[in-house]
Amino acid sequence: MKVLAIDCAASLCAACVYDAAAGRELGRSGLDLGKGHAEHLMTVIAEALNAAATDYAGLGAIAVSVGPGSFTGLRVGVSTARGLALALKIPAIGVTTLEALAAEAAAAFPGHAVLAALDAGREEIHAALYDKALVLTYGPAVTTLPEATALARETSAALAGTAAVQIAESAGRGSDIGPRTATADILTYARLAAAKGEGERPKPLYLRGADAKPQAGFILSRQQN
Repeated sequence: MKVLAIDCAASLCAACVYDAAAGRELGRSGLDLGKGHAEHLMTVIAEALNAAATDYAGLGAIAVSVGPGSFTGLRVGVSTARGLALALKIPAIGVTTLEALAAEAAAAFPGHAVLAALDAGREEIHAALYDKALVLTYGPAVTTLPEATALARETSAALAGTAAVQIAESAGRGSDIGPRTATADILTYARLAAAKGEGERPKPLYLRGADAKPQAGFILSRQQN
């Protein structure tokens, strides 16, 4: 089965085609955008398909990163994955950024539990803890640096994500730090999705409300006739 993986959770707009039966990547494409995923994602997907010498008809599943991450990026990625899956009559499979980061840290530090943690600003950390078998044991949840530090100390977990160094320094540790990025390599999403198989339709994982709020002060009152 060929899996098309899509990731718009952070600044990257990435796609790859993965041959699950052969266990190898066939082709990929990616742009470091910051913003503008909606304008570029379909081109990135087309480039990945072309690099893999395949087309939409050759796909057996769509994998997509569901967050935590950029509100707009997650909506773009998940809606695209679901739309393609519906049109092609194949499953769409969601993978969280935290489990993808944890999988990469587990590969670097076999036999360790992994705490995947993302700096969410406002002194908040989005975190999830996985045991040695990569089974989720905590989260995904919004936590604080002291709470994440305590969790890292209690479990002696390897760390991953943009908050990894911060937690390590707070815990007085300098080792067992995996990827320090906001998202994992696109191939990791493809591999995890292929291993998961079909489940519930993916939806964005939002751990807090959107930063943008209606400007109520500018709303005009309705005139009464």
